[in-house]
Amino acid sequence: MKQVLFSCRLSDKSVALPHFWEHIIGSGHAPLALRADWQQQLRECHEQLGFRHTRFHGLLSDEMGTLMDERDQLRYSFFNADQICDFLLSIGMKPFVELSFMPWAISTGSKTVFHYGANVTPAKDYAEWAKLIGKLATHWVERYGINEVKSWFFEVWNEPNLDAFWTGTQADYFKLYRFTAQAIKEVDDRLQVGGPATANNEWITEFLDFCEKSNVPADFISTHHYPTDALGTIGEDTETQLAHSQRSILREWAQETHRKARGKPLYYTEWNSSSNPRDHLHDEPYTAAVIVKTMMEARGLVQGYSFWTFTDIFEENYMPATAFQGGFGLLTL
Repeated sequence: MKQVLFSCRLSDKSVALPHFWEHIIGSGHAPLALRADWQQQLRECHEQLGFRHTRFHGLLSDEMGTLMDERDQLRYSFFNADQICDFLLSIGMKPFVELSFMPWAISTGSKTVFHYGANVTPAKDYAEWAKLIGKLATHWVERYGINEVKSWFFEVWNEPNLDAFWTGTQADYFKLYRFTAQAIKEVDDRLQVGGPATANNEWITEFLDFCEKSNVPADFISTHHYPTDALGTIGEDTETQLAHSQRSILREWAQETHRKARGKPLYYTEWNSSSNPRDHLHDEPYTAAVIVKTMMEARGLVQGYSFWTFTDIFEENYMPATAFQGGFGLLTL
């Protein structure tokens, strides 16, 4: 066995290590947050690991009942969303609000993603979308107070650079972002809004150029990455892909994105050892080592680094047969 020696000079000046990985943790999609088992697992993660915010898909999707069309009249309901926020606050956590997906009542099409049918088309009336966002933000400020809600984060959409999640163009997303950000800031300028929530570190420069040129607020930058993002079709399984991946590639991407962010706070709202939910490596020692190494290498580059996800109670493709099945979840048996 090869021997490895480590040394440490205790006389050297110490360096701060902010726990940026505790800022956010990923968690599937919104209706799962109403489940008792999901809530118990998140409580355990918060108590043992210190996570402060959680992020999930589909807060605005029809299954949450946020916006529905009843006899040609739009009906708003924030009851389910409030139940989630109430729980998070009760255990000392906060939402990192991903504003997605499109309510069917104001959508332009019928394309969906995931087995639960999240609508990924642009709004047919951006004024109605802005009205929904404004009503939601106003409701939460009235319910929880501005001092609380200003500590939350409002992120516009999820991975609009991928066809699976957005049928519109980049310009269409920027339009969605503009209407969203303006609606939020009209409620209170202290509320934090950002994007572009892209996959693979993309659109950062274009997004900031648009915001600066159009005088649209952007309080933070958010994006996602996985070490397998750039590998294309190398191999059919994740293990083969990871064998071809570049060492510390996530650090290099984070360094480049940090430079592109123009001094704005940078939040990675998704990352993991791979983006394959069926990857058996998620629950093996390999991923544990990747997590620690990757977090250490992101020091000084990010304000939040959100592992996707904390739980295997996760149903993008199907509902699993057990609570622990080797999926994305940080928790294992």
